[in-house]
Amino acid sequence: MQTDKQVLGRLGEDLAADYLEKHGYTVVGRNLHFSKNELDIVAEDDDFIVFVEVKTRSCLYPESNGYGTPGRAVDSKKRGNTVKAVKDYLLKNYVSKQPRIDVIEVYLLESQSEFKTPTVLKINHIRNAFDARGRKLH
Repeated sequence: MQTDKQVLGRLGEDLAADYLEKHGYTVVGRNLHFSKNELDIVAEDDDFIVFVEVKTRSCLYPESNGYGTPGRAVDSKKRGNTVKAVKDYLLKNYVSKQPRIDVIEVYLLESQSEFKTPTVLKINHIRNAFDARGRKLH
């Protein structure tokens, strides 16, 4: 059985994948595991292969989250693990496009009922969020 956090994370990933497709990307993989590390979404556009870390929060409005932005949850350890997974992916798959690591923040309206369809408050796509050494670029 999935926890509320896992359900929220899966929903955010679904919404992020839809967002990417609506903005001209082709999703080529989801929830790919390399050793102990995971890539939430792998997508392509005309120029890049994009590795996307998705972070989802439920709140009353995007500025109300006392924990900061979802992207802040991508700390140095998470960035390092993502970079390791990207390197493993690139070693195992021929890629002719330039790699890029993005973060997508998904803000959902807090719901009083688990049976309500969630309302998306905001999706924030942070392109080139960090480099191959895990250093934040934004």
